[in-house]
Amino acid sequence: MIYEPREDSFLLEKHIGKYANGKVLDMGTGSSILAQKAAETADNVLAVDISQKAIASAPKNKKIQYKQSDLFSNVKEKFDLIIFNPPYLPQDKNLKDPALYGGKKGYEILVKFLNLANDYLANNGTILILFSSLTNKEIIDQTIKDNLYTFDQIDEQSLFFEQLYVYEIKKTELLKKLEIVKQIELFAKGHRGLVYKGNYKNKLVAVKIKNPKSKAINTIPHEAMMLEKVNKLEIGPKLIIAKEDYLIMEFIDGELILDYLEEANKKQRVKTIKKIFDQLYKLDQNNINKEEMHHPVKHIIIQSSKPILIDFERARYTEKPHNVTQFCQFLINEKVCKHLDLSNNEKNQIIDLAKNYKKTHSNKFIDSIVNLIN
Repeated sequence: MIYEPREDSFLLEKHIGKYANGKVLDMGTGSSILAQKAAETADNVLAVDISQKAIASAPKNKKIQYKQSDLFSNVKEKFDLIIFNPPYLPQDKNLKDPALYGGKKGYEILVKFLNLANDYLANNGTILILFSSLTNKEIIDQTIKDNLYTFDQIDEQSLFFEQLYVYEIKKTELLKKLEIVKQIELFAKGHRGLVYKGNYKNKLVAVKIKNPKSKAINTIPHEAMMLEKVNKLEIGPKLIIAKEDYLIMEFIDGELILDYLEEANKKQRVKTIKKIFDQLYKLDQNNINKEEMHHPVKHIIIQSSKPILIDFERARYTEKPHNVTQFCQFLINEKVCKHLDLSNNEKNQIIDLAKNYKKTHSNKFIDSIVNLIN
């Protein structure tokens, strides 16, 4: 079915004239009312819809090109304005019209749109969206922030069962700087940093920025400096670009250390633990303390049997590094001992060997620990 203009369409339509300049994309064009309005002032308009019927029945206009597209699947360009009046009702078993519902909870289509829109929006461009209080405003607001946009609510309208909102969305200065990374999407949130996944020069990369909620100072330049140091030791993800407010490094994809220890056979486990100790010993020898090695469940990724240490934001120079001894604490954890089939006696021996290592930093004690696990 084709979505016929209603209160939401007219509410969004009245703002288009102010923004419709240059190249405009009308996403989910439906009846084409918004594309027609944009064509009054824009240079040209691309109007897309998942419905071939909507495209075929759209009124002709020399400024408007129509295409069938599932969101951005058939869109290649960048636009000065992107308009989207998405379906936003929570799915109802009695609601059969796909032009009305936006997913199981109502916000899924709009969230997907926001996650994809960056690659199609000009750096100084604008997104205009309309959505409903039925769509879960908090999730939409957070999705916009997570995608490094800034936004203003420029209008609203009360209906008898819902509230309609119109948002103006723009790229933050940081997102503009990150234009070199394509298909950027939030991957993980930490207390100090946010990690995004994206594509840089046809390679999968991780982009790290400071978490806006963190009060920590100078975290990104510090981590970049530490990555440069440990990369020289052949440790950590390769640093690609370092700036004051972001860094780009290779994306490490693999298994978390605990998952790996649970699934790997004994020979694989021993070999991998030896490789981890080798890296931690190098850090100790260079007076770099990584931290978190007593509980490295999210800080060691196993990629094709190769362990890679990640997240160096808390790493520091110190005269008394304790990477190896911290990792020994991890190994004698009850859950890890179970994976490694360690007895209480072997656990106590590891404790003694770790104490001896702490006094001398001799590699022979690491070899003894590995032999115990073997």
